[in-house]
Amino acid sequence: MSNTAAVPVTVKGVMPTTNGCAVFLGDEGKTLLIYVDQSVGGAIQLSLSGVKRERPLTHDLIGSILVGTGARLEQVLINDVREGTFFARIRLHMSNELGRKILEIDARPSDSIVLALHHKCGLFVARSVYEAVEDRTEVLERVLRQQSEAEDDES
Repeated sequence: MSNTAAVPVTVKGVMPTTNGCAVFLGDEGKTLLIYVDQSVGGAIQLSLSGVKRERPLTHDLIGSILVGTGARLEQVLINDVREGTFFARIRLHMSNELGRKILEIDARPSDSIVLALHHKCGLFVARSVYEAVEDRTEVLERVLRQQSEAEDDES
């Protein structure tokens, strides 16, 4: 996973939808929209908020396994999109007395985003994906505006 062919992104927002959650990722130039199921959308929102759950979620378990094996999550790359479905790879770095090993593992983008947030590692989108998908910045701005107006009406 070369970073030269990838764009660093952040999570710009997580919004509930009828069938799950919309996750907005991007940089200053573009916003991508990925739909995820409700439970993972909630986990992303908790990670962004820094909220710790009493009982570990699956992503917490994976993190504990990584720590226990001495592996470190190095980066997440959303590397492909086909017919509106995104694909991702996570890169793990392992180093011990036997040497150094880099592993790349296929993963759902939703799970990968949670892991990237938990482990504070780089989140990237392949340049080919970044350029192929529609910019959803206006959608994000409209939703944020509607939320702000709804909050003002409640006050």
